[in-house]
Amino acid sequence: MKTVDLDESGRVLDGGHPVPVHRLDDHFAEALRPPPGTTDIVLYVHGWQTGPEAAERAAGRLLALVAEQYRRHPDLYPALAPWAPWPVLVRWPSRSGPLRGGYRRIRDRAHALSGADGHAGRVIGSLLGYLDAGRGDPRSPVLAGRDGQYLHLVGHSFGCRVLCEAVQWAAQERGTLGWSRPGPTHLPFTVDSMLLLQMAAPRDAFAETFTALAEAPLRGPLVATYTQRDWATGFWHRVAERRAGIGSQGIGTAPQPVSAIRMLAPDTPYPPSALDHWFVSVDAGAVFVNGRGPAGAHSDHLRPESAHLLLSLAGHSR
Repeated sequence: MKTVDLDESGRVLDGGHPVPVHRLDDHFAEALRPPPGTTDIVLYVHGWQTGPEAAERAAGRLLALVAEQYRRHPDLYPALAPWAPWPVLVRWPSRSGPLRGGYRRIRDRAHALSGADGHAGRVIGSLLGYLDAGRGDPRSPVLAGRDGQYLHLVGHSFGCRVLCEAVQWAAQERGTLGWSRPGPTHLPFTVDSMLLLQMAAPRDAFAETFTALAEAPLRGPLVATYTQRDWATGFWHRVAERRAGIGSQGIGTAPQPVSAIRMLAPDTPYPPSALDHWFVSVDAGAVFVNGRGPAGAHSDHLRPESAHLLLSLAGHSR
């Protein structure tokens, strides 16, 4: 697993020290080159109150679930032959006090990581190829990463906001969203799917805050899970932001219609028609049920069903 560490302002760290801006492209070219034979890149961004070791464990657990799901049910993903993913973990300082002030500080930080001084967007831009134009333009009938890999973004909680801001940063290059639409003719690289697990953001975030996603280089769907047992994005989100969160109630308003489906069992296939939409809100209420303390089931996302959903998105990207 490749790990990319960011500081509080979103600067990329190398050995604990910020990488100078003039060296970023060279640093990314060296650090973010997928190993030979890689078919897919899975980039994971953790959420609030997650330390470096816990973030690594969560990403490792998710990829282990994906590997086990693919081993058990390869017939559900016939297009994924071969399947050789390369995991990339983005770690950022997400710890704070548990009260409203701490919540808002981390919320604002999640947005700032791709701002004027933040480099979260540049990480995705490098994987896509925007920052490495010298390596050529591997255009193909299906749009993938700079060396031909498919790129899948996965976030949890506030990590979903980090991802959305990062993709909006990349939206200075214009693209399209939606598998059933033709790929952008002027963009060699696009994100192939975006899976937001228990997103900590208001239900209207895609209509009010992340408006550029409708024109961002997202080729595949934006898929967000929710469960009413997620008290962190339910009750406590109302306390902090006076509105229920996506992780509790699902996507509300968005620039395009929102498709609503239920999370399926690991042995039940997702037909392309279930996921081939611009925005997909996935009811995980029957799956994400466990949790202690005030957060409820907010962190119960590391499940075989989540692995199945990610593999289905990857398979339908082909």
